[in-house]
Parts: sequence; structure tokens; C-alpha cells
Amino acid sequence: MTAPTIPTSSSPASHAPGVSAGPRSGGSGGAHGGPGRGNPMTREPLRRDPADLAQLRAHPVSYRRIAGLFAPHRGRLAVVVLLIVASSLIGLATPFLTKAVIDDALPHQDLALLVRCVLALVAVAAVTAVIGVLQTWLATGVGQRIMHDLRTRLFGHLQRQDLNFFTRTRAGEVTSRLTNDVAGVQGVVTSSATSAAANVTTVIGSLVAMLALSWRLTLISLLVLPVAIVVSRKVAALRRDVTARRQAALADLNGQVEESLSVSGVLLSKTLGSGPSLASRFTEASRGMLGLEVAAQLAGRWRMATMTVVFAAMPALLYLAAGLPATAGGMTIGTLVAFTALQGGLFRPLQGLLDVGVQLTASTALFSRLFEYLDLPVEIDDPADPVPFPADRVRGSVTFDDVTFRYPGAERDAVSHVSLAVPAGGHLALVGATGSGKTTLSSLVPRLHDVTSGAVRIDGVDVRSVRLADVAAVVGVVSQESYLLHATVAENLRMAKPDATDAELVAAALAAQLHDVVTALPQGYDTVVGARGHRFSGGERQRVAIARTLLRDPRVLVLDEATSALDNTTERAVQAALDAARAGRTTITIAHRLSTVRDADVIAVLDGGRVVEHGSHVELPARGGAYARLVRDAGTTAGLAAA
Repeated sequence: MTAPTIPTSSSPASHAPGVSAGPRSGGSGGAHGGPGRGNPMTREPLRRDPADLAQLRAHPVSYRRIAGLFAPHRGRLAVVVLLIVASSLIGLATPFLTKAVIDDALPHQDLALLVRCVLALVAVAAVTAVIGVLQTWLATGVGQRIMHDLRTRLFGHLQRQDLNFFTRTRAGEVTSRLTNDVAGVQGVVTSSATSAAANVTTVIGSLVAMLALSWRLTLISLLVLPVAIVVSRKVAALRRDVTARRQAALADLNGQVEESLSVSGVLLSKTLGSGPSLASRFTEASRGMLGLEVAAQLAGRWRMATMTVVFAAMPALLYLAAGLPATAGGMTIGTLVAFTALQGGLFRPLQGLLDVGVQLTASTALFSRLFEYLDLPVEIDDPADPVPFPADRVRGSVTFDDVTFRYPGAERDAVSHVSLAVPAGGHLALVGATGSGKTTLSSLVPRLHDVTSGAVRIDGVDVRSVRLADVAAVVGVVSQESYLLHATVAENLRMAKPDATDAELVAAALAAQLHDVVTALPQGYDTVVGARGHRFSGGERQRVAIARTLLRDPRVLVLDEATSALDNTTERAVQAALDAARAGRTTITIAHRLSTVRDADVIAVLDGGRVVEHGSHVELPARGGAYARLVRDAGTTAGLAAA
């Protein structure tokens, strides 16, 4: 029987819908120059994303909690809102100045008035531009500060999650929440919120100004504008749906190309003789694209044509109303021009206000995704009242006291009722078939997992009663996979001890038989190792890991199949470094190759998570049990390899 592996079923986070880049913005920028600007002829109405709605159902979030993120910045946000209101109101002066130019300055040849109006028009543009810059600076600053706070809190919280979280969660999803979702907070401040404030101010201010110019034309506009907005949104929705179907069909077409014309795909089609059927399938998919492309183009043209008619009809109706005795009311040309400008500026902010509900849903879903991760419980954490555990006083004895461990969601124990003791400076070897529980048992010592029952003790102290940092200072781990950062050799080594001197780096490298390799590099210890240490071979990466562990000088050393993936020559070099690393330390070794554990003080054989026998390499073969079979199998394998 084999021990269960770490479950790969998704966590609630993994079940969450696809992560978006943040709330989508819309609405009017107005005169303040804020977000949401765009050509109303091409901008399409927003709709609630089903993924956002599903996210909010799975992980509801209160507006009070969101407001709490903005509370420390309420002063700056208040200034931003005031700037938006001021910019929008100042911008409303332009139509009235234009009216004065047309109705008074030009007909009466009043040069002084004309100069004042022209200067005022320029001043309005300059003031609104400056206010727009100030608003953007303040809003961006607030957004960046909130992003920084969320990003660091989320990163720190995820660092505290146990290994089970990372085995059941896609790395891309974690990255997306740390980057895309956190960046979306910037959009909430600088786009969604400011756009909504600008739209409200623009709509209210414009309506008041329109009423001041002509209440009759205002009533006509209130009848025309809703019809224009409804027509434009319906045509836009039609185009959006056609475009979505076209994108799906195009994705399918691209998928067929990628699958069928890759090296593996061509090899498969040639060996199965499926080339004609694949070509026929591609032809059908391409034929389906014909109709969708035509429909998408026509929908786009219809949208443009509809919007052209709408934007032409609105001022035309105003001109007609201005010429009818019943609605003219002594209207001047300047009034008509000013009113037409105000009405034309209402269309986009009104559309933006209609999208506020969608933006609110998207923004709330964004915070829901972030809070979902921030609310994850920390399964392995520092104890409330930690036991003092100074590393310089630890001798290093390790005891497994009736230890049982079961992975979350597993049907049976990975380790069951294991009791073993390793004296300070002793060497325990764990052997057994794949899945027997060796690595799981060893991972309980550095608290990568916590026991389900029983206890793991170092010098008689339960590791669960010690701070995680103190455990890490005492227990060093060298695994089969040696992970190196894209940084210099020195920086990779100093991960273990940030304040290490150059002399200490060299001493650790010498002990790990790494120094000669490093000094042969172009920049020595300042050489960048490349992504995942590609500059080094597997054996050299292992020696970097060993040197890094020696630099930390742990009293307990866990070697998890540290040489199993290496060739014989490299293994001998790394094994020599490991032998040096073990000197004076308590060592727990997990190995498939029995040659690496022959000199262990105690060898424990695991099967199905249980210790089936233990003893020395001299004692165990004579018993004719599980270890004897492993020795016999290893000898057969060696014979086959030699043959």
C-alpha cells in the first residue's frame, strides 16, 4: 500500500471564477480630464460579468470593510471629489461664455466684452486642465498607497500559508491576485469612483444650466435623450453578442491550428492517418467564421450608423423646436448654440451613470477576491505562548512520539503511529517504496506540516510550541529540488543568512565543495545564476543548496533524497559535501539508493506510513524482512545496470 499524496482538489479559491484585471470603467471624464473618456460612438455599455456575480455569491464582502481600506485617505479623497466638482462646474461656464460672444459681443461689436469672453474661455480650459492634473495626482497617489498596503498584506499572508494551499492552488491564480486584482484597486480610485463623481456632477450641473437657458428645450431634451440612449445601447448589445461569438469561434480555430500543426499534432495525424479528417474539421470551423465575420462587421456598421443618426437628430430637433413659435420663447442664436453644446455633453455621462451598478459589482468582486485570500486561515502559525528555543543551546535530539499525520481530504493516514528517536548528533535513515511516507514524516520536523496526533520533539520540546522562525533556525532541509533565485550566487547563499560576511560565504562554499565552481565563473560570487539556476548543473545546484544550509548552521539536518536525481560521478561529489555537512549534526536522511544510508546509526523501513522494521545496515539484512528485500532488489538493479 502507498501513502496518499497531497490532494490536488481545488480550494474555494481555486473554484473562484476567473480573475479579471479589475473593475471596468466607464462614464464621462468631463472637463476635469478624469477617466472614462472615450468616443461615445464606439464605447459600448457594460454588463455584469457572471464570474463577478458568482464570486460575490461565494465570498460576500461588506461595503464597510471596503470603506475601511480608504478611511486613512479620506482627506485626500475629499479633495479629489471637490476638484472633480469644481472642474465640472467651471467647465459649464463655456456654453454661457459662447452665448455671450454670439448674442452680445459680436452683434454689438463690443470688443472689450469679446476680449473678456475669449480670455475667460482660455482660462476655463487652463483651469480645468490644471485641476485635472491635480486630481489625477491625488487619486493615483491614494490608489497606489492602497495597492501597496494590500499587496504587502496579501504577500505576507500567503507566505504564512502551509504547503497544502500551494499544492491545491494554481500558481497563476496566486500571481493574478497579487498583480491584476491588486492593480485593479488603482482603477477603483482613479477610474470607477472618480468617473461616477464626475458623471453625477456633470449631469446635475448640465441640467441646471439647461433649465437656466431654456426650460422648454430642456423638457424636449429629457424626452429625446432616453430614447437615444436606449437605441444606442440595444445596437451596442447586438454588436457585443456577435463579437463574443466571433471571438469564441476564432479561439476554436486557433486551437485547432495549434493542436494540429504542432510537431506532436502532425506526428499524431501522420501515424493515425487522420490528416483528411483534421482538414475537414478545420474547413468547417473556417466556414463558420465567414458568417460571423460578416455579421460582426454589419453590426459595427449598424452601430456607427445608428449613433450618427442619433447625434445628428438631437441638435436637429432642438433647431426645429427653436424655430417653432410654441417652443421658441424668444430664443437667441447664442442660447441655442450653448444649449446644444450642453445637451451633447449629457449623452456620455448619462450612459456612465447607467453603468454604475455594473462598475459597483465589478469593483466589489475585485475586493472579494482579495479578501478571500486575506481571510484564509493560517493552519501552521506561531503558538500564542511560544517556548524559548535559542538555537545556540539546542543539542539536536529528535523524537517522533506516536506520530500520525493525514493530509486534508485524504481517506487514510500518510504516516501512522510512528515512534522513533534520534540522539543529538545521530543519523536516522528513512527508506521504503515511493509513497511509503518517508518525505511526509521528515516534513513534520521543520513544521512544513503539523502532526494529526502525537508529537515531534527536538530536545524534548514539541515543535508546535516553538516559533516557526526558531524551528527554521534549528532545522535545515536539503531536498532533491534545489530552488535558486534569479540572482547572484552570493544573494542566493545569503537567503539563509542575510548578514553573512564574504568570509562566511566562502567557508560554507568550501564545506559544500562549491568554492572552486564559483571562482571559475566570470564574476565569481557576483555571477547571476539565471532563472532557476540554469547556469549550474544539477549537482552544482545541490551544492549551492548545501552551502546555503551550512551557512545557517542548523543543529538538525533533513536530507530528502538529495542525490537521487544525480549521475554516479556527480552523486559522489555531492555525497562528499553532504558527509561534511552532517558532521556534528543530527541528520535524517531519506534515500532510494541504499548506498547513501549504509553508515546511518538507525535505518527505519516504512511501508504504508508505518515503520515495519528498524536497525543498522548490518542487522537488518539478516532478519530477512523488508530491508533485506530492498537490498536484494537494489543488487538486482545494479546487476541489470551493469549488464
